[in-house]
Amino acid sequence: MNDCDRPTVIVDISARPLLTAALATALKATKIALELRQFPDGEHYVRLLAEVSGCRVILLADLRTPDVVILPLIFVADLLHEMGAVEVLLVAPYLAYMRQDIRFKPGEAISSRSFARLLSQHVDALLTIDPHLHRYHALSEIYSIPALALSSVDLIAAWIRTHVDRPVLIGPDAESSQWVEAVARLAGAPATVLHKTRHGDRDVEVSAPPQGDWNGYTPILVDDIVSSGHTLLETLQHLQRGSWAPAVCIAVHGLFAEDSYAQLRAAGTRAIITCNTVQHPSNAIDITAVLVDGIHQLSRA
Repeated sequence: MNDCDRPTVIVDISARPLLTAALATALKATKIALELRQFPDGEHYVRLLAEVSGCRVILLADLRTPDVVILPLIFVADLLHEMGAVEVLLVAPYLAYMRQDIRFKPGEAISSRSFARLLSQHVDALLTIDPHLHRYHALSEIYSIPALALSSVDLIAAWIRTHVDRPVLIGPDAESSQWVEAVARLAGAPATVLHKTRHGDRDVEVSAPPQGDWNGYTPILVDDIVSSGHTLLETLQHLQRGSWAPAVCIAVHGLFAEDSYAQLRAAGTRAIITCNTVQHPSNAIDITAVLVDGIHQLSRA
């Protein structure tokens, strides 16, 4: 029996019931119950409530708060192996610790490499959506396990084609250019990428978008991750000073730290749209089909 023929079960450690149910239906998989709680001293208790011996396990994890999730994830992954799982595939639609990919200042930790080494020791394969591959060309540069990065650009472009007439795509910085250009090509829309200067974690300066011949177009701000939201807010302020129509903000991963979502909503946006890689009220683009295709790809590898 090859791995494709083995029973598939899903363990969700991040309370994503809708995504878990959709994956279970598409994969004809069984959801395995998990007891996960903390002792009064903060240490984690983990218990599987069903057998996994001989199964391929899809371990679904939301890594929006990786420092909170990582220890339970490791404990669950190790437990699954101990209980006889033949493979533990980590499905982390948002992959944390990818942005620190170089030593920007002397003495800094390149945390993306450390995080990759840690995960590679405890799971057998990794599946994610649009990781922040800026200076890395592939996840294989830092992960020692099969690691598949899939793209949401087709889904984002389809949403734009369906919901926006005469869009013009705007990338807030050079790091967004790969998503902006790919989405623009698929959506059949013009695009421009701005220049960003970062002075600190919450202090950014973004160049003004050239309006040019785009009067009457709807600006679509596209980025891979929204965290503090300051880059998008700076761009929206430029748009408001011009005669642009209200903008649509689209992100693959909506982290929305602190009150950034409320600030973006108050900044004259027409809509704020994210993929459901991270659970949030702004989720309007479903990545279930992309995840299912990736799981099948890894099964055949």
